[in-house]
Amino acid sequence: MRSTFRDVGEVAARQLCCGCGACAYACPGEIEMIDVLDQGRRPRLKNALGEASRTADALKVCPGVGLEHPREKRAPEVIRELLPTWGPVLEVWEGHAVDPEIRWASSSGGAASALALFCIERADMHGVLHVAARPDVPYLNRTVLSTSREEILAATGSRYAPASPCDELHLVEEAPRPCVFIGKPCDVAATVKARAIRPKLDEKLGLTIAFFCAGTPSTRGTLEMIRRMGIDDPESVVSVRYRGMGWPGKAAVRFRTEAGEETRELTYDQSWGGVLEKHRQWRCYVCADHTGEFADVSVGDPWYRKIRAGEPGRSLVLVRSERGRRAVAAARDAGYLRLDRADPAILPASQRELARTRGAVWGRTLTCRLFGAAAPRFDRFPLFWTWWTQLSLKEKAQSFYGTAKRVFTKKLRQRLTCEPYVPPRARETTAVTP
Repeated sequence: MRSTFRDVGEVAARQLCCGCGACAYACPGEIEMIDVLDQGRRPRLKNALGEASRTADALKVCPGVGLEHPREKRAPEVIRELLPTWGPVLEVWEGHAVDPEIRWASSSGGAASALALFCIERADMHGVLHVAARPDVPYLNRTVLSTSREEILAATGSRYAPASPCDELHLVEEAPRPCVFIGKPCDVAATVKARAIRPKLDEKLGLTIAFFCAGTPSTRGTLEMIRRMGIDDPESVVSVRYRGMGWPGKAAVRFRTEAGEETRELTYDQSWGGVLEKHRQWRCYVCADHTGEFADVSVGDPWYRKIRAGEPGRSLVLVRSERGRRAVAAARDAGYLRLDRADPAILPASQRELARTRGAVWGRTLTCRLFGAAAPRFDRFPLFWTWWTQLSLKEKAQSFYGTAKRVFTKKLRQRLTCEPYVPPRARETTAVTP
């Protein structure tokens, strides 16, 4: 896919960056990832006056500028009724992790964690590259390579904060055996782009797992969530969980007080619906892939029915490749996953909002171009068909006039400056003593 952008710095300035970190992996001597308080993780060129040719690989792996499905003929067993809106799906399953601790701690049924653990313990893979909380600033994220059940368990639960799991893909390259990669759909898409130009990475990627994603809130969103809980000092925070410990689980923040430690909670609707979703980065509003179409396996919540109070978590598992099919079957047979074959109609019934979001993308990207704002390109995505079939007449109109309004309110025609956010605790630990 050809890009009209000079470098990834321009991609970030024009608000199309996903924050995945693949550019920093592709050009480690030229690019580093920083956190921008109101936007998310963003690339910073170490040499602002450097030649664009030195960061050419960064644009090649960037999912923010656009995505492209391959030209080759799709597998004959792909589920045709799902293909236009949900991408290639070979099998649909519903189930959960057999390990009760993983199931309880995870956002839904723990299927992604259980599958990754199977790959490490039984499929001779070295580890799983994924996201966990930073121990020094727990409301921020870091990328980790976990190689044990304990490490995987410690990183369970959604992390509704900016993350760049692709920035450490070199750990997969350097690993002694293949690894699992878990990330958002855009992270997996970036990894697929990266493996196409890095044969060693391609060799070491044993399995890619994506989780369904409705968008990435900025760090400002998490700080606002903490404030809504009545916690005035974010530097007192000891741990942050966004989901898990039940289904869908509560957002829970543990923090220090004069008397010791205390935990405050918000329900999922209060945390995500009441705070976090309002802080999503703009690129998520023009994203065509919210369910991991480029992954081997993708997982999400089977919200096609009302969840009973106290009901244990369950996962919707989509097999998207032959590699994914083999891994899921082997994990099920080995007793890591308990799965039941599901009717494909469960997917659109479970994720109606994601279908509407994808449906709006055609109108949103067209409006951006008409008003002079940047927009991603999506090749071999039937976006007009989805716009036409998934949206009501009012929603079709809103995809145009709502976006036209956002072009001005979000300053989409301007080039934003990406200033790094450094939390006070990190500033103290990195300060130079005179």
